Amino acid sequence: MSDPGILEFDAALLRIAALSTANPLLDGPILPTLLGLAGPNVVALSVSVCVSIAETSYVGILGTEPLAAMALVFPFVILTMTMSSGAMGGGVASAIARALGAGDTARAAMLALHALMIGTCFGAVFTVVMLTFGPRLLALMGGHDRVLAEAVGYTTIFFSGAIVPWLMNTILSILRGTGNMRMPSALILLAATVQIALGGLLGLGFGPIPRFGMRGVASGTLIAFTACLAIAAWILFSGRSRLNLATAPLRFRREMFVDILKVGAIACFSPLQSVLTIAILTQLLSRFGTEVLAAYGIGARLEFLLTSVAFAVGIASVPMIGMAIGAGRTVRARRVAWTGGAISFTAVAAVGALVAVFPWLWVALFTSDPGVRAASFRYLAIAAPMYAFIGLNSSLYFSSQGAARILGPVLAQTARLVFIAAGGALLIAAQAGATSFYLLSGGSMVLLGVACAAAVKLTPWGSDAHDPRESKV
Repeated sequence: MSDPGILEFDAALLRIAALSTANPLLDGPILPTLLGLAGPNVVALSVSVCVSIAETSYVGILGTEPLAAMALVFPFVILTMTMSSGAMGGGVASAIARALGAGDTARAAMLALHALMIGTCFGAVFTVVMLTFGPRLLALMGGHDRVLAEAVGYTTIFFSGAIVPWLMNTILSILRGTGNMRMPSALILLAATVQIALGGLLGLGFGPIPRFGMRGVASGTLIAFTACLAIAAWILFSGRSRLNLATAPLRFRREMFVDILKVGAIACFSPLQSVLTIAILTQLLSRFGTEVLAAYGIGARLEFLLTSVAFAVGIASVPMIGMAIGAGRTVRARRVAWTGGAISFTAVAAVGALVAVFPWLWVALFTSDPGVRAASFRYLAIAAPMYAFIGLNSSLYFSSQGAARILGPVLAQTARLVFIAAGGALLIAAQAGATSFYLLSGGSMVLLGVACAAAVKLTPWGSDAHDPRESKV
C-alpha cells in the first residue's frame, strides 16, 4: 500500500509541473488574456490611425481634387492591407497557432516558410493587376480629369512595390501566430512614425525637397513599409522568434499550402467584397459631385479607423482560438470569440456615437471646405452609429479564422455586397438623393454584423461538450 505522504508529494510535483508548462493562451482566464494580447495591437493601430489622419490632412492641403482622388485609391490600398494582414495573414496565424496548440513546433516552422512564398506570389499579382488595369478601374469608379490623374499617380508608385506590404504583413502574422503581439506592434509603430514623416515631407515638400504631391505620399508609405519588412525579416530568420526557421527543411509540400489557404484563400473574399462594396458606394456617390465624394472618403477613413480597433481585438483572438482548437478545447474557443465580439462592438459603438453627435471632431481634421464639411456631417450622422456592427463583424471574422471556419463570415460580407448593389440600383431608378445612399450604407453595416454573428453561432467548430477546465472568463 502506498504511503499517503508520498502520494501527496507526487501530486504536488504534478501540479508544479503543470503550472510550469501552462500556456496562458490555453489556460489563462479569457478576458484578461485577450485584453493583454490586444493591448499592444491597440497602441500600434492607434498610431496607424494617426497615419490615416495625417495622410488625409496633408492630402487635403494639396486640394479638393487630391482629397477626392484619395477616396478613389483608398479601396485598393485597403484591399492590399486587409487581405495581406487580416485575410491571408489571419490564415497564416491560424495555421501556425493550431500547429503550436497541437505541440508540433516543426510543422509551425514549415508553415511559416510556405506563408512567405504565398505572400510573395500575392504581392506580385497585385503589382501586375494594378499597373495594368488600375487606371481603368479608377475611371470606372468615377475618376476623371485631375482627380483621375492624381489617383493614378498614387497607385503607380504604391503598387509598383506591392510585394513589400504583402511580405511585411505575412511576417507579422507569423509572429502573431506564435502568440507574440508585442513585436509586430512595435514594428507597426516604427513604420507608422516613418510614414507620417516621409509622407508629409515628400507630399508637401520642404526646403530643397520639391512637392511631389500624391506620388510623394505613396513613396513615403512604401519606404516606411520597406524598413519595417527588413527588421521583421531579421527577427524571424535570426532565431529571435519562437520558430526556428534555420532548421526547417526548405521543401514545399502541398499539405502546408492547403492548411494556410483553406482559411486564408476563402478569407480573402471578405476584404475583396468589402472593397467592392466601398467601390460601388464610391461610384454611386460620385454622381453627386466632388464634395460628396470627398465627404464619403472622410467617412470611409473613420470606418477604417474603427475597424482597426476591432482588428486589434480580433487578431489577438486568433492564436487563442487556434491553440484551443488544436488542443481540442472548442468550448474555450467559442468563449474567446464571443468575448472579443462584445469588446469590439462596445468600443466601436462608443466612438461611433460620439462622432455622430459631434461630427466636426473628425471632419475638421481634414478639410475646411464648407461643402465637404456639410456633406460629411450628413453622412456621419447616419453611418457612424452603425459602425459598431462593422466592429462586431471584424472581430468574429478573425475568430472564425482561428477556428478554421471562415465561410460563414465571408457569406455575410456577400449579403452586404448584394444589399448595396441591389439597393443602389433601386435608388438610382428612383432618382434618390445622397441621403438615401447614406441610409443604404448604414443599413448594410447592420446586416453585415447580424449575419456574421448568426453564422458564427450556427457553424460547428467541433464538439461543444462542456470542458471542466473552462471556469474563468
